Amino acid sequence: MNNNKANQVSNRYWIKLVAVFTLGWLVIYAARTILNPIMGNIKAEFTLDNAQLGLIMSLFFIGYTVTQIPSGIMGDKIGRKKILVPSFLVFGIFMVITGLMPSYFLFVIAWVIVGLAQGMFYGPQYALSSEAIPEKNITLGSALINSGMAFGTSIGYFISSISVSEMGMSWRIPFYIMAVPILIIAFLMYRIIKERPRKQVQQDENIAPFKMSSLFKNRNLILAYIIIFCSIYGFFMIITWLPYYLESERGINGAQVAFVASLVPWAAIPGSLFFSWLSDKLGRRKPVLMIMLPLAFIFTASIVFFDNLVILYIALIGYGIVGKISTNPVLIAVVADNAPKSALGTSFSVYNFIGMTASILAPYITGFLTDLTGSMAIGFYLAALLLVVGLVAALMLKEKGKVQAH
Repeated sequence: MNNNKANQVSNRYWIKLVAVFTLGWLVIYAARTILNPIMGNIKAEFTLDNAQLGLIMSLFFIGYTVTQIPSGIMGDKIGRKKILVPSFLVFGIFMVITGLMPSYFLFVIAWVIVGLAQGMFYGPQYALSSEAIPEKNITLGSALINSGMAFGTSIGYFISSISVSEMGMSWRIPFYIMAVPILIIAFLMYRIIKERPRKQVQQDENIAPFKMSSLFKNRNLILAYIIIFCSIYGFFMIITWLPYYLESERGINGAQVAFVASLVPWAAIPGSLFFSWLSDKLGRRKPVLMIMLPLAFIFTASIVFFDNLVILYIALIGYGIVGKISTNPVLIAVVADNAPKSALGTSFSVYNFIGMTASILAPYITGFLTDLTGSMAIGFYLAALLLVVGLVAALMLKEKGKVQAH
């Protein structure tokens, strides 16, 4: 990582960048999770089965995943800011349009465009933050940015649960509410982000020409791709279907659904900060992953294995502490440690592209299995099984000792 900041910015620039990117992830996740508490309303309005309901999020994540690699490549070539600001403007505008759509088909088309716009955030964002954050704080800085995902997940649940379930508003209102902060954050990114000239990167770093194939020849990068796929599958299965599961199989309703479902993202905040601090402290990633992944497996299976509500709450809190939101900053550090420095945006985009293919599969597969078996339990057990695969991949990571700050 490089400590020369964009255009000779102040020492506090990275803090401002972390703050605006945290807000960026907050609205991205809030915009997604406003959908989950109102899935029953959408199902009734458009007369859908569970597979069609799950397809709404699966198609959204196809859009999100499709733009991952192109946005990373374009960001590395023409500038990350030129990707982030326009994509956020499209994101905000199409949140409003999605809420206006009168049919399932048109709703899904608008929602997929929201996904396309959101997908352009990840690679350019983490490339900018990885360049700006001091090496000694890279995992912790990424965790702070990641905390926006946790806050956003919870806020999205509450916006829909309170406005629709408690206040009796139309299920379309949360889409309009979300558009306002999204457009404000687009303006903040325009004002705050300072692009680092490509010539400066080439002068500061003695770099070889980048080839995409190099990302698939590095053992640790391949293993990071496998781990994030397994982790993301479980996470998006849970955040997509948990509110519906709580209502349909646990008898929890209204704002209580938002509270219980929010146990996962709220617990993820201290979990993410702690494990990221531990990873930076140790200067290693593998030992931290070896703690987190087995616990994530246990907690995911426990959500449905036990009937006791207290155990359900413990399992959700436990999963939040060690699940995807907390795992991601550690894996981002694995990528940052191993990726070509001249193509960070592309490297992070490939990593997230592979991981987010799981988000396409998880909602639909869970809905399909629920229709097939009459129970959502099988979807949780499949997610838990994939975490075992992730654990095996983590066992195969090779580290050369403590990562040194440059």
